[in-house]
Amino acid sequence: MTSDVLSFKELQKIDPVFGQLSFDNHEQIVFCNDKDTGLKAIIGIHNTVLGPALGGTRMWNYNNEWEALNDVLRLSRGMTFKSAITGLNLGGGKAVIIGDAKTQKTPELMKKFGEFVHSLSGRYITAEDVGMTTADMDLVREVTPYVTGISESKGGAGNPSPITAYGVFMGMKAAAKFKFGSDVLEDKSVYVQGIGHVGEALVEHLVNEGAKVTISDINQERLESVKSKYDVTIYGGNDLYSEEMDIYAPCALGATINDDTIHKLKAKVIAGAANNQLAEEDKHSLLLQERGIVYAPDFLINAGGIINVYAELENYDKQEIMRKTENIYSTTEEILERAKAGNITTNVAALSIAKERIETRKKEQAK
Repeated sequence: MTSDVLSFKELQKIDPVFGQLSFDNHEQIVFCNDKDTGLKAIIGIHNTVLGPALGGTRMWNYNNEWEALNDVLRLSRGMTFKSAITGLNLGGGKAVIIGDAKTQKTPELMKKFGEFVHSLSGRYITAEDVGMTTADMDLVREVTPYVTGISESKGGAGNPSPITAYGVFMGMKAAAKFKFGSDVLEDKSVYVQGIGHVGEALVEHLVNEGAKVTISDINQERLESVKSKYDVTIYGGNDLYSEEMDIYAPCALGATINDDTIHKLKAKVIAGAANNQLAEEDKHSLLLQERGIVYAPDFLINAGGIINVYAELENYDKQEIMRKTENIYSTTEEILERAKAGNITTNVAALSIAKERIETRKKEQAK
């Protein structure tokens, strides 16, 4: 046997799915492959106690398949708690497509992905996420009804990004009130990391309120565009985490609060749109608590997007979408106060509320 071939005994030690740290009793994981279109995708269904698993599809050029699997497991788990804490009758699911959305995404690939979604008979309902557009969801809709976030012209709720940003803004204001005694963000220094569709919409809300906004992104063209549009500052340093600021708003990919960054952070509040901002939930939420940094749990305050697409399933209007999204403010207040009263982290407080709702429903179903 050559050195690069693992023995059967060694292979037995590797648990590629159930042994993943991010595996949290997921109900179903589906691996999708199609040679003709080049589709390689993974669908994660974490929990369907409250209803069908709803969550967006992300297309990303992952370094390897392990990275993609870990991402879909973390994201689908987060969707379970996002729906539960927001009061929606939905479970948690997510999908990732491995590839470059700019060069490898085709109509044929999207339709083939839609066929895989359809094969699950409604256990998973998809929507858009990073690397996806409303037009992509329209293509998926051609082969399956189990998709939300389609164009308004086709009867959908449209792009969820503005609603997501509004929910983040509401959560940020509630966190600011808890930390500073007022939810007015005028003259507060806010660093927005990642200015995609959600990040830019958040910048607009912040600028309208008079906040001092600094933006950061890997896309220089986007930075210049947003700067000229809203008259904000582009971050020019090498270590954003070490900068003095009132609020840090991570709006790109997750895990930016990790072992390397958490001890540098000088922000007083963390409130952003990115999913899974804490690389290790228990460890890093506790460190933030010990340092007196108020963390608004991401799966709560970025729930505006799922509220928006849920409207397509429940047929409620824009006014109701906005009402439900504004409620993120009061839920954030409740979680921050619960954490303070119980001397627990905000992440634990938020998870406890979400899990309580799921457990209650399980008991009702068992009767």
